[in-house]
Amino acid sequence: DNGRSPSVGTFRRKAEIIEGNLFGYGDEVYFAYTNTDGSDVLDAAYTIPVNAYNGTVRFFYSNRDSDVIEPPFDRIDIESESELYEITYRQPIIRTPEQEFTLGITGSHRQGQTYILDDIPFSLSLGADEGETRISSLRFFQEWVQRSQTDVFALRSQFSFGVDLLGTTQNDDLPDGDYFAWRGQAQWVKLLDTETLLLARTDIQLAGTDLLAQEQFGLGGIESVRGYRQDALLTDSGVLASVELRLPLYHEPQDEIVLQIVPFVDFGMGWNLSKREDPDPDHLFSVGLGLQFEYSDHLSMRFDWGIPLVDIDSRDRTWQEQGLYFSVIYNLF
Repeated sequence: DNGRSPSVGTFRRKAEIIEGNLFGYGDEVYFAYTNTDGSDVLDAAYTIPVNAYNGTVRFFYSNRDSDVIEPPFDRIDIESESELYEITYRQPIIRTPEQEFTLGITGSHRQGQTYILDDIPFSLSLGADEGETRISSLRFFQEWVQRSQTDVFALRSQFSFGVDLLGTTQNDDLPDGDYFAWRGQAQWVKLLDTETLLLARTDIQLAGTDLLAQEQFGLGGIESVRGYRQDALLTDSGVLASVELRLPLYHEPQDEIVLQIVPFVDFGMGWNLSKREDPDPDHLFSVGLGLQFEYSDHLSMRFDWGIPLVDIDSRDRTWQEQGLYFSVIYNLF
C-alpha cells in the first residue's frame, strides 16, 4: 500500500507469518517485516493462553530504522532508530455469542534516537534529549463488543500513564515520559441490505499533559482523514470521525467475488496543550470515493480518492498528497 509518511517513502511492502497453534495449546506466533524506500520495520509477537477463561499474555517486540528521503530534508541525512517492548494481559470478563467485555493491561518501553549528518545526535521533536527519547508506560484498556444478525458495535477505552522506569526522558518545562492520556474508539458496522454495509467510526484522544511525539495523535492518511498526507496534523489531543457506505457493484457467490463502490466522508481536529501552538488549520475535512475488490479469503484490493475540503501546505509530490491511496492484501493460505 501507500500508507507510510512521505518523509520515509509512502509505498510500503509487508510480509506476515502467523501460526495460530504453535505448540498445540492455542499459542500464537507472529512475525512481520515492513519496508519502504526509507524504512525497515521488524515486528514479532507471541501470545499464550493462561487460563480456562480465554485470558492471554502477549509479548511484542518492534525494531524500526528510518532514513528521511523527502527533499529537501534528505540533504542532511536524518536517521532514526527505535525499539518497542510490550507485555499485555487480556482477560474477557463477559463472553457470549451476542456480546463480549474485556479488561486488560499493557506495560511498554519505547526508546528512540535521531541523528543528522553522519550519526550526529540531534533533537527533531520537542522534549528529546540530544535526539534520544525513552518512554515507559502502563496502559489500562477496556473493550466491549455487541453483535446481532445485522450489526456489530465495538467500543475501546484506554488510559495511558507514563512511569519513571528504565531511564525515561525527564524534563522540567518540556514534554517528557511523565504523562497521561485517554483514548477512546468506537466502530459501528450495519448491514443495510445484501452486500450493502454502513461503517461509522470515531477515535478521540485527550491528553492531560504535553506529550512526546511518539504519544501524539495523528490525523491524515489512508486510515485517517483521506485526502491528506500521513500525519498531516500531529497534536496532543484530537478527534477523528469517518463514515463510509459500501455498495455492491458486482457479486459472484460461486467464485466468492465481490466488487463494491465506497463513498466516504472523513473529519478530524487536533489541538495542543501549553508547550506547542495549535496547528493552523487545526482541522481536516474530506469526501471521496473508493473501489474495493475481494476474492474469497485470498485477495483484497482497495483504491481510494479523497478530496480535501480544507487547504493545507502541501507540495503534491506523492500519490498520498494528491488524495490517492491503494492497498493490496494477498493471503497464501
